[in-house]
Amino acid sequence: MAKYILLSRLTDEGWKTVKERPERIKAVNKELEALGVKVLSQYATLGQFDFINVVEAPDNKTIAKVSIELGSRGTIHITTIPAIPIDEFLKSIGK
Repeated sequence: MAKYILLSRLTDEGWKTVKERPERIKAVNKELEALGVKVLSQYATLGQFDFINVVEAPDNKTIAKVSIELGSRGTIHITTIPAIPIDEFLKSIGK
């Protein structure tokens, strides 16, 4: 499975949801699993992004579906970055 890093910023509506129902964060993880994405790790962060998730998905189509599904709710903006494990990267460049 491919790995991806999801960099998330909450909208005003998203902050309201987290404040009123913080358990919603973990509920979204279950929704991701139902879409075929496994959450490997999750962090709340300070600065440019509010959350960083490292996930596994079978392909780009699956992760695109996740971004559309979550982004369409109006509570979050997501930047998705494909992640290549270092050993695989080194192998691909012939080192």
